[in-house]
Amino acid sequence: GCGSIVGIIIVLLVIFFVFRMCSGGSSLLPQLDQNQPLVSQPNQDDTFVPQQPTNDDTVIQPYAPIATPWPTALPSNNSGKTWLVMLYQNADDNALERDIMIDLNEAEMIGSTDQVMIVSQLDRFRGGYSGDGDWSSTRRYLVTYDNDLNRIGSDLIADIGEVNMGEAATLVDFVSWAASTYPADNHVLIMSDHGMGWPGGWTDPAPAQRDNSSNAPLTSAIKDDILYLNEIENALRQIQSSTNIDKFELVGLDACLMSQMEVYTALAPYTKYAVASEETEPGLGWAYSAFLSLMVYNPDLSAAELATNIVDSYVSQDQRVVDDEARAEFLAQNSSGGGWFVDRMSADQLAQQLEQNITLTAVNLENFQGLVDSLNQFAYQLQRLDQRVVAQARSYTQSYTSIFGSNAPPSFIDLGHFIQLVYKNTNDANVRTAAENVITSLNNVIVAEKHGPAKPGSTGIAIYYPTSQLYSTATTGMASYTVIADSFSRSSLWDDFLGYHYSGRNFEVTAAEPVSIARASQIPGLGNIQVGEIEASANSVTPGNYVDLSTVITGQNIGYIYFFTGLLDEESNSIYVADTDYLESPQTGQESGVYYPIWPDAEQFRLNFEFEPILYTITDGSQEVLALFNPQSYGRDASEAVYYVDGTYTFQGTGESRTAQLLFRDGKMFKVLTYTGGTTAGAPYETTPNVGDTFTVSRRWMALDANGNVTGISFDQGDTITFSGSTIEWGTQYLPGGTYLVGFLVADMDGNITPAYTQITVK
Repeated sequence: GCGSIVGIIIVLLVIFFVFRMCSGGSSLLPQLDQNQPLVSQPNQDDTFVPQQPTNDDTVIQPYAPIATPWPTALPSNNSGKTWLVMLYQNADDNALERDIMIDLNEAEMIGSTDQVMIVSQLDRFRGGYSGDGDWSSTRRYLVTYDNDLNRIGSDLIADIGEVNMGEAATLVDFVSWAASTYPADNHVLIMSDHGMGWPGGWTDPAPAQRDNSSNAPLTSAIKDDILYLNEIENALRQIQSSTNIDKFELVGLDACLMSQMEVYTALAPYTKYAVASEETEPGLGWAYSAFLSLMVYNPDLSAAELATNIVDSYVSQDQRVVDDEARAEFLAQNSSGGGWFVDRMSADQLAQQLEQNITLTAVNLENFQGLVDSLNQFAYQLQRLDQRVVAQARSYTQSYTSIFGSNAPPSFIDLGHFIQLVYKNTNDANVRTAAENVITSLNNVIVAEKHGPAKPGSTGIAIYYPTSQLYSTATTGMASYTVIADSFSRSSLWDDFLGYHYSGRNFEVTAAEPVSIARASQIPGLGNIQVGEIEASANSVTPGNYVDLSTVITGQNIGYIYFFTGLLDEESNSIYVADTDYLESPQTGQESGVYYPIWPDAEQFRLNFEFEPILYTITDGSQEVLALFNPQSYGRDASEAVYYVDGTYTFQGTGESRTAQLLFRDGKMFKVLTYTGGTTAGAPYETTPNVGDTFTVSRRWMALDANGNVTGISFDQGDTITFSGSTIEWGTQYLPGGTYLVGFLVADMDGNITPAYTQITVK
């Protein structure tokens, strides 16, 4: 759809249309209160008038990596440089077991040499992938040459039984053993599993145990043991003190969401370079044979060249992309499991499709303190701004997958893109100078960066910027953040800035100590928003016809506006949430390819909308189930925007079920995310569906009291769709007859919703 300005008299009259599959990425239901009516009118005093944006776009230029040439000759025998590459591969997980095993097989296609020794500690999952002997313990291998991608041919050094790969002592033991057994001049550690950003990652469900080593409240919300970020740092510190490894040449985190300021600060004392991703990673992981071949052919390469090649080769040179037989097997699995790919694609075609949503960054950590210092100056100068300018920038910055439950708004945002938006929307010279210095520092530390076209605005490193709700919750607020991201909290002013942003607590530029404020006492992104009573052209409608709806919206700080459709179930006195659609603004803003709505500057404007009684389904042509599509990210138009459907994913082979999301763009499903931690907090993983796996839709209900107030939100299971051989798309159906609550949900820059509803009968 499109928006157009119809006229300006006393109020601004705008006609809006549903922009199918766009969003602001926040929960679309109002915050619950036991006495909250369905129409709430928040009251906040002063009106915010944003500063005029500047047209100066010189503050940051996207990093353009220089590709490392593919080696063309064998190395000289005169080189004395030796390497030890340690692969810490936690495949003790139903979703990623096979993918990590294939990564090891990719490493075998190169194998160890006299100058490049490759070792692996691989932990498998019990009852998942049945290939290659179907063992389920933990083994150590010396990786040797083998060109079979489906069978491990390396030398088995030891079977050490079932160990907890989510425990720091296990990591220390592996690296200590490898370093003493295979002495080398240079050391590389690559860790593979689920990642969660600053909380950490490397979940291990077996042996079953909870982590009691930290007093951070977040640990109580994560059901399995993981390597929390402070544990990873402690493990690296112990390795540094007890082995001959003064610093790793490179630490690679082949896991989701780990390219963050908090993570790199923890790694910086222990490694010269690091490689990680801001967003989730596709199941095929890194292109191990590509970058390991570079090491074997040229052992004299630098750590910077290795890091750059890991980024450059990502996806495009993966064996499951470039090898004809492996690609055919990969396509057969995927085309039958979700319809993402046709059964025949060239390597270039497959790489192009897989690269749509990826990110990967290589960072020089020897320059990293300069970035922390410049960020501190920027955070300090942000106190000069009206914090609503800053909240607006946060709201529109490129963000990445949330780990804090499906209804939690995104809180991992791209640092460079955030600074771009702040710079664009202020004329304060001190803030702009500080912003320019951060960009200079970013360019000094990032040696290679890659992101797909569906992740515009990504500049390489993310940072945690919670909404007020996340900030005020113990598991996601400073009580957890400053403990787990301890080094970053102690060396940076970012937590001090968050404290100022949400409480008004001033800080000095020298005050880099952890700040833990329990709750937000001010919400800069909160809007002084009121939504008037909805006027309807009729109180009933039949399929194929429309009802004209109109309301007046007053206030500032408006982020996104949605249209809501819910079926009133009078017997249970509750509302079944049938649909939430984004409404397109009359104007659209853009920064580095990320688009966001611009609403009228008038004190109030009238919103007109034509309601058609339809809802949305998931279908593969033979199966069709009703589903609630939730907006996740905004786009330039409907083809670029993303929606997700919540539900439960069940693996056919094991019967294991996980909280999951199906992601859709331009009418088709393009990603399945399964979560390790249920509905509260857990690591996401891009899961490749197999034939027979199922997805059960989650249905959302709003319970009402006798006066029509919302008293709670509950969920139950809807219908199930089975992955088969057809493309999964969204479809439409007319609403069945009944009484519906329809209306507008107006979100402010903090994600808080101001609703207005009316009843329409569908006949």
